[in-house]
Order: sequence, then structure tokens, then C-alpha cells
Amino acid sequence: MEPLILDGHSLQLQNIWEVAYQERSVAILPEAYFKLANARHVVEAYLQSEQVIYGVNTGFGYLKNQKINPQQIAQLQKNLIYSHATGVGTAFSIPEVRAILLLRLNTLLQGYSGVRPEIIDLLVEFLNRGIHPVIPSQGSVGASGDLTPLAHLALCLIGEGQVWDRQKKFPTRILLKEKQLAPITLEAKEGLALINGTQPMCALAALVTLRMDRLLDIADMATALTVQATLG
Repeated sequence: MEPLILDGHSLQLQNIWEVAYQERSVAILPEAYFKLANARHVVEAYLQSEQVIYGVNTGFGYLKNQKINPQQIAQLQKNLIYSHATGVGTAFSIPEVRAILLLRLNTLLQGYSGVRPEIIDLLVEFLNRGIHPVIPSQGSVGASGDLTPLAHLALCLIGEGQVWDRQKKFPTRILLKEKQLAPITLEAKEGLALINGTQPMCALAALVTLRMDRLLDIADMATALTVQATLG
């Protein structure tokens, strides 16, 4: 099967099934990188202007008025991931994780989040090399996005947390080293961009819809065969 070409806008429901269950590989339309570069330029230009932007060079929530020292902005994004990676319960299955990775990648490719291409490329490597983050299934409230499950995904991008490999859990850093991949060091806004989204709930909804569609087809076939076998 040819790689699925992603541009942030043309993903179809059936493509989610192909990537999640058939492990179809993905590739990025080269033109999509231009929008990524433009959005990142906007973020960096604002930082240089010293304009105050929530979550980029300020704290979060109660600390929204607390401006962050430029030397601590990267640590701020990392701390944001740590503070939200608090999920519990049974981990999502590998097909569910692949669907989540695909939808998060597709959303970031739209070029509105201000992430660097390095994050896009590492997400592609995760999908294509079978590096699947261990994401607990409980913890999201769905208010400003699936913050908790996406934080567990982001943990793996920075080389922390755990990933699945051949149905076993491994520390992410070990598996990345085996596959000769370097973890990402988050920069301004990138932690925020990675966890603000509804991709886990959308992925689950998409897979449920796709499975139901297949069940309906099977039910039709079973009914037709039953009628024929009984000479109904």
C-alpha cells in the first residue's frame, strides 16, 4: 500500500482505518512545510518583540499574568507536559494510539499551531516505525481538549514515558535510541500546541463509526445468506 500523503486538509475517514488497523505508512506533502514555517515565524517574531502572549511567555491559568523569563520558556513547555501527564486506567490499544497520532499530526499540519517541522517529522517516524506511546484511557475531561492523554503522547516525543514495542512496554528513550531517533526539545508554545486538541476523542469516535459500518455490512451479508440457505 502506498504511503498516505498528509497535508492537513484532505484526510478521509477510511484513511484512519488504513493507518490504525492496516498500519499504512504516512508521508507529508512538501508544500505543507511552508505553512508550518510561516506559523513558526509568527511565534518567534512575537517572542522577539517581547509582547506578552498567554501560554507562550506567561504562566498558565492562575499564573496567566506571570511573565516567564526567556531563558525559562523551554522549561515552561516541558513542565506543562509533566503537569498534565496524569492519566490512569487501561491504556489505549495500538490501533487507537495510531489513530490518535494520525489525527494529531494532521491537525498540526494545518499550520495554525506554530510548531517546528521537527515535531511533525518525529510524529511521522512514530507512525512509520511502529513507536506507539502508552496512553492511559482515563483522565480527559474534554474541556479545553484531551489534555491528559495528549500529554502522555507528548511525553514520548521528548523521550520520556513509555511506548509499546511488540506488545510490551518499554521506556521511550531506550526504544528511540535503538531506532536511532533523537527526542524533541520543546520550544516556545510547542507543549501547549501538542496537548490542546480533541484528537483522542475524535480518534475513538472515528474508529467506532468505522467498526459499526463494517458490522452493518456483515449483518446484511449474514441476513442475505440466512434467507438464501432457508429458501426464504
